[in-house]
Amino acid sequence: MDVTASISLPDADRDELARILECPKSKLAEHLEPFARAALTELVAMFLGQRVFTRGSDILEHRLFLLTQHAFNNRVPTEKQVSKLFQTTATGSRALLRAVMSKYQYQLRSAISATLKTLLKEATKADDGVRTVSVLNQNLVDELNRLLTGIDPTLPPLTKKRGAVSQYEIPASSFARLEEALGPQ
Repeated sequence: MDVTASISLPDADRDELARILECPKSKLAEHLEPFARAALTELVAMFLGQRVFTRGSDILEHRLFLLTQHAFNNRVPTEKQVSKLFQTTATGSRALLRAVMSKYQYQLRSAISATLKTLLKEATKADDGVRTVSVLNQNLVDELNRLLTGIDPTLPPLTKKRGAVSQYEIPASSFARLEEALGPQ
């Protein structure tokens, strides 16, 4: 069903929204559309009694789940993105992401898998075969290490790269097994 809505915002709010969404002001409506789709999905489910929550945390988790599907193109967002949208600290965003990835793990299976594949694809290879990857969501590092444990508990885990804020090293043996498990890049 097609639904059209409009909202009036002062110029200062438009500027701030464009900054938050990291898009040009001229493309703001286009960038807001998937967020509107997620919001409408949330409201319709509530109206139909399919998703009636009594706890605020449940509402936020469901909202992030819907945003992951609609606004983030079925990819797990970064902690920074969640912090910007939900006005939370990095720690709060990490906890919210962890809760969503756990609570909605089956519905988000394809989003998590696609996000992990993208991380592996973007990894750079050193001469010794060790891959370095930038990960802006600690929960994804944990997910990769969980995968490795499930594949073979003797495989070496991802480790934080010394002297880097959000870079992790993946030993060659672990990288090969992760590629195998996640399928073609």
